Amino acid sequence: MSLHNQISSNRWKTWIVMFFFTIFVVAVSYIFALAMGFQGMGALGYVGIALIIVGIINFSAYYWSDKMVLKLSKAKAVSKKEAPQLYRIVENLAIGAGVPKPKIYIIHDDTPNAFATGRDPKHAAIAVHTGLLERLNKLEIEGVIAHELSHIRNFDTRVMAIVAILVGTIALLAEFFFYSMFWGRGGDRDSKAGSIFMILGIVAAILAPIVAQLIQLAVSRRREFLADASAGFLTRYPEGLARALEKISNVATPAKTAHTSTAHLYISSPLGGKKAKKNWMVGLFNTHPPIEERVKALRGMR
Repeated sequence: MSLHNQISSNRWKTWIVMFFFTIFVVAVSYIFALAMGFQGMGALGYVGIALIIVGIINFSAYYWSDKMVLKLSKAKAVSKKEAPQLYRIVENLAIGAGVPKPKIYIIHDDTPNAFATGRDPKHAAIAVHTGLLERLNKLEIEGVIAHELSHIRNFDTRVMAIVAILVGTIALLAEFFFYSMFWGRGGDRDSKAGSIFMILGIVAAILAPIVAQLIQLAVSRRREFLADASAGFLTRYPEGLARALEKISNVATPAKTAHTSTAHLYISSPLGGKKAKKNWMVGLFNTHPPIEERVKALRGMR
């Protein structure tokens, strides 16, 4: 598959998932409304109010999530004088990608890894582990930086922020539903319809957060393929990123600053551990596609 075809394919598949994810959030909210005894316009009103409240709660997360992630990862901003080679690589590739040069951060960690964050190209940052700078050569580092710049250029960082908000919305709605049951709001439980909606509500409250998490992980994996393809197009040397991914995957030690909440941001899972067995069920819970598949896709580009 050509670079342009792979990029196009990954992009539209991601937005299809996002579209159905949004419908999923609305559907779950509506089920909760019915289970709590709302009907007709009242149920729709509940959905609207619930989404507005949760949206307000998540507003700050959308605008300040990058700062929280960088602080959580113990990333330190560096100047051109402190990291001249990295600075030049980011600067040159940013020009090639047609995006503003992102802020550059270093994380003092022996594991090779990197991530990008920020709601748009004008408010973006790239954080690189010292282990990556020490283990990879210049062409491989360029492949990694191109991958992260591709996340920024493709607005992946914004997409993932939006998905995280949707996941948070589902979790908050489920929690609110359980609280409403505790305080006695549960519709007409004596009627057959009321009992059915209550059962549906409980099932949705248990399963919806899990399904939402799976959708988030699916979007994350798809964006990795897109960023790989975009990086290959940007550097015109997909082999550099392929070799970098192989070196990164050979280090099984988890990053010192690794967190499950931010693992999907990295170029490769920072949680370490042995390579997972090829099992479709296990694969559903992975933050990243298998390195072997990514390397194969990169080496199949032309």
